[in-house]
Amino acid sequence: MEAADIREWRTQQVVDPGGHKIGALESIYVDTSTDEPAMATVQIGLPTRHRLVFVPLDGAIVGPDYVKVSYDKSLVKGCPAMGTDDVLPATEEQAIFQHYGLDYQAGAAGERQLARR
Repeated sequence: MEAADIREWRTQQVVDPGGHKIGALESIYVDTSTDEPAMATVQIGLPTRHRLVFVPLDGAIVGPDYVKVSYDKSLVKGCPAMGTDDVLPATEEQAIFQHYGLDYQAGAAGERQLARR
């Protein structure tokens, strides 16, 4: 994946390894220590009750009109969610990483690991 193309990924369909549609890509979050894309938020739910869930971008494949992530749809949909107009509280970052079995590394002074781009 090329970080330069990040803006082009927005609104693309996000699918799991089996090709099951998860939702629309809403935004990209980078790792604050590397500035590399680390996670995406995906808009899921009914049109009247959208919410955002995070999904790691490790191993993601960008297709012509989709982003295929390495995580199963049911795992992604079970991730801690936030409202479409909300901001992720720093205190909830660790829970998202734990949901996917990933190591969480806050900055030396407690800085966030994720930053929205």
